[in-house]
Amino acid sequence: MPIPIILDCDPGTDDALAIFLALASPELSVLAITVAGGNVGLDRTLPNALTLTALAGSAVPVHAGADRPLLGQFVSAPHIHGTDGLGGMILPTGKPAAPGLAADVIRRILRESPDPVALVGIGPATNLALALATEPALITQVARIVLMSGAWAEGNVTPAAEFNAWSDPEALAILLATGRPVVFATLELTAQALVTPARITAWRALGNGRCLHAASDIQASLTPSPRLAGQGTPLHDPCAIAWLIQPALFTARDCAVRIDLGPGPSRGRTLIDRWSGATPNATVLETLDADGFFALLGERLARLP
Repeated sequence: MPIPIILDCDPGTDDALAIFLALASPELSVLAITVAGGNVGLDRTLPNALTLTALAGSAVPVHAGADRPLLGQFVSAPHIHGTDGLGGMILPTGKPAAPGLAADVIRRILRESPDPVALVGIGPATNLALALATEPALITQVARIVLMSGAWAEGNVTPAAEFNAWSDPEALAILLATGRPVVFATLELTAQALVTPARITAWRALGNGRCLHAASDIQASLTPSPRLAGQGTPLHDPCAIAWLIQPALFTARDCAVRIDLGPGPSRGRTLIDRWSGATPNATVLETLDADGFFALLGERLARLP
């Protein structure tokens, strides 16, 4: 049976491929896509999600959510994703957003679903945290929480913190406190999913579909990461989706994870304890079969219109 999921995102170039991968995969039943401000503002992430969903020919409803974190100010990353969030690609406009705010929709789906639902968060965790904090009894309807968030060591927005965790660390702490299984795809894991010119060329050879073409063009627009010595661009968000589809591509370790909520330079750091023997509260993905990952992604992109 397909795994029912709610996909919470902030598109975002890597979110684009995660959305395509989720919608192209029969292993998943995407009940809704909820959107927050993150990589760029909600005024761009929401149209982007609508565009990408329409491009994939999907009728999955897309709902607007939080435009700022639970505390503090919103900060975007246009230097990575472009001012439009999709690397400047010109894509057709999608349909209007479905009615209902993201947190309300998440709660409604959890109430009505006959089976527990996986919550997949590939942006700041604000929408998911708002839903669960305002109706905690629904946690029994959550199968697991799968996140692209955090880092073992150095961050990518500050020396301490990864962007999604740093953007709303209080929301991330709320999810960790729910007691449900939490899975982290961290920066160290997603650094193993490097998009290179050779991999983009391989995608282009798979067909002429509009989604495959858009995915290739979006990734080709990005500058190789100086954090990774210019070897390529890490494809962060699809890793969380791929783990749900083919967990055998990954190795993982159960760990105790805490979030630094202080106001100083370590704010948003994910303190991942592998060695002390503290009681684990999360599973952290450690290694990725990169060739298998890109084979899966290419095969699924080629299925789309």
